[in-house]
Amino acid sequence: MSLRAGDLLLVGREASVQFTAPILFRLIRVLDRPTYHGWIWLEGYQLDNRGDAVERRSVFVMKAGLRVAPASMVGKPGQRCPVSARRRTPS
Repeated sequence: MSLRAGDLLLVGREASVQFTAPILFRLIRVLDRPTYHGWIWLEGYQLDNRGDAVERRSVFVMKAGLRVAPASMVGKPGQRCPVSARRRTPS
């Protein structure tokens, strides 16, 4: 899978155990950090079910576990998206 800025990804448990519920993720860039084989750092925005950014994040994931999210997952009024898009409060 070739990743480019603007890609809409579905990041779930297949990509990393930290994602117990999948999130929609709009990619800004792939970070150039040393990692384990098959793992990458991504920078981007977590999106809600309307496609609005709710949090800027850097995530460490297995590239093979990433899925391209269909555009139909966001932006349809009255339709719930099957991903978690909670705002986090600072601790």
